[in-house]
Parts: sequence; structure tokens; C-alpha cells
Amino acid sequence: MPPQPVVLPAAGRTETVVVPGLGLTASSYRGLVDELGAALPTAVVALPALGLGAAPGDTLDPESLADDLARRLTEHGLLADGPLVLVGHSASCQVVAELGRRHPHAVRGLVLVGPTADPRMSPRRRLVARWLRTVVWEDPRRVPGMLRAYATTRLSGFARGLRAARRRDLRATLAATAVPVLIVRGPRDHLAPSGWLAALAATRPGIEVATVPHGAHNVPLTHPAALARHVVTLARRVCRDASTG
Repeated sequence: MPPQPVVLPAAGRTETVVVPGLGLTASSYRGLVDELGAALPTAVVALPALGLGAAPGDTLDPESLADDLARRLTEHGLLADGPLVLVGHSASCQVVAELGRRHPHAVRGLVLVGPTADPRMSPRRRLVARWLRTVVWEDPRRVPGMLRAYATTRLSGFARGLRAARRRDLRATLAATAVPVLIVRGPRDHLAPSGWLAALAATRPGIEVATVPHGAHNVPLTHPAALARHVVTLARRVCRDASTG
């Protein structure tokens, strides 16, 4: 079965949009969407390599994917009621941050979960070592579903997307945005270590960091309830600020 390009809430205005991480699919985030529930109607919008398979001609740099995301948000009417809270996971953090920079009218706030592309992880062997230290802490019950997702979105797109993301410095992108940002990680996530999150938070005021009590890199899949609480808190705050501003 081909991956779903978009999952929309059952009813009501959409307030939050999740963009899948590399190799995962929109259905991978069903638990998070369910946890957000009525408190925060949430859509999932997939992109090439980020929820969808990537064709050979697809351009996978964060800027191009952010423009593609803006187009899809408009096509599905998700911006009809105003800007949204965007949730990125892993490499899609680069894309939602670029959306905030290139299309600020579309973004009310950003939640970045386990942002990757820490430049200190070069060369590649250091990245692999960090991945191995992280994967042993992932919930083994999630492995079959993740493998099915990777088979659906294809590993060739995963590799191309990873290379494209690593060529961009997320710090520079965040420095060029103005919306509130919350960066979240699991305590066992060595792909998004606390030092890297601190460096991101230091780029400008308005960026906060939170660590959920448990989990590694795939917190949206393994601990959706803990993550949902952080997403709802940020969304309510930015909506309140918008109404009083």
C-alpha cells in the first residue's frame, strides 16, 4: 500500500501539522495525533523522503522541501484559519524551520523533536557511532513498523535526504526565524545530544529546550503522550499570545 500524502483531522480547524522524519510515514505518527486529540486538531503532511518515496528527480534540500510543504498546506486548505504550529522530527526539523524562515505567514510556532544535522557529528563514522548508541534504547516493539515504513519510503530517498540535511546548519535557519520554538529530545537520544540542543537554543531568544522523561530518538512513536503535553503547552501559549497581541 502506498504511503498517505496527508492525514487530516476528523473535524474542525487544523491547528498543528506534523511532518514525518526520514524514512517514516504519516501513519507512523498516529499515536501522537491521537494523543493530541480534541485539544489540538492535528494533520500529518508527508513530503518526498519525509513520509513519501523520493523519485530520482525530487530535490530534497530543506529549502525546496519547505516550499513544497507551503504549497501542500495551501492546497489542503490548512492555512485557511491562519498560521499553524509545525512539528518536525529528526531531519524534518530542518524543513519546518525553513518553512518558518521562508514562509513566516504559515507558522505560529515550531516544535523540533530530536533535530539532527549536528555538524560535530562529522565524519560519517561518528554519526554511525551515535546512531548505534541510540538505537539500542529504542522500543523493540516499534521495530517491525519502522522497517515497514522504511521499505515503503525506500532507503535511497533516506540516504539522499540525509545528505541534503547535513549540508545545512540548523542554527543559521533558526536565527532567521522569529516564532517561538520548543526543542524536545529523549534522554537517550545521542543523535540529538543535549549540547547540540543548547547550541540551537543559544541562536536567539525565544527558543526553549525540554527533555521528556524516557525515550531515545523516536519519541513521537514511543512516547507520544509525553511529547503531546509539550506540543499542547506551546500551542496554547502561542495562540494566547496571538490573541492578546
